[in-house]
Amino acid sequence: MIRLAFLRHGVTAWNREGRIQGRTDIPLDPEGRARLADLTLPEAWRDATLHASPLSRAVETASLLGKGRPVRTDSRLIEMDWGAWEGQRGHDLRADPDSGYRDIEGWGWDFRPPGGESPADVRERLTGWLKSPLPPGERVRVRGTHGEDLFGSAEPPHPNLLPGGEKEFQNVSDANHPPHLVVTHIGVMRVALALAWGWDFRGPPPVPVKRDRLYTMTLANDGTLRPTGNREGERLS
Repeated sequence: MIRLAFLRHGVTAWNREGRIQGRTDIPLDPEGRARLADLTLPEAWRDATLHASPLSRAVETASLLGKGRPVRTDSRLIEMDWGAWEGQRGHDLRADPDSGYRDIEGWGWDFRPPGGESPADVRERLTGWLKSPLPPGERVRVRGTHGEDLFGSAEPPHPNLLPGGEKEFQNVSDANHPPHLVVTHIGVMRVALALAWGWDFRGPPPVPVKRDRLYTMTLANDGTLRPTGNREGERLS
């Protein structure tokens, strides 16, 4: 069993303007970047192996919260493709009867924007990622200069945790591996939460995705997600 948390990226100019970003690579804006620099991950997640969508707003969010630790990117974590609706505002599309726009609560798994992806499309690539081997986040025993054992999590290549100390690598069980933190987008997170909570994209989502919160889950060996914690998520501080 792997501990896993999903986090939405920081704020961009298009977020503030209410524009649909999709796969358009809009960076964090200065205020969003400053906000993240002031936030700290919950203690249990500070050594998490970091994953992100390859879009810059997700990679930078992970890097800022991880204090510069390595971030692993995967194209399967990229935002849902909104096709012809990208760059437009939801309220404008809603007001245009010819746009075909629907609120997400009425999509079902198979509805797709013109030229875009359906939730089922995102589900296919996300479940592929979940079923692929996740790097465990190496655990390292460091033999200190006075003979004491110090443990830490490492991302290869691993720096000396104690200058002059002797490093000793040890295999440990999955339960002791650091968790995995995935910084991605609201479309991907909705699909992950739908899988964990049993939502079918009809009616209100069981877990509203809020910013600056971790939505924690466990990942079974067969790729099955199960929610942990409450529906409000775990706040960054």
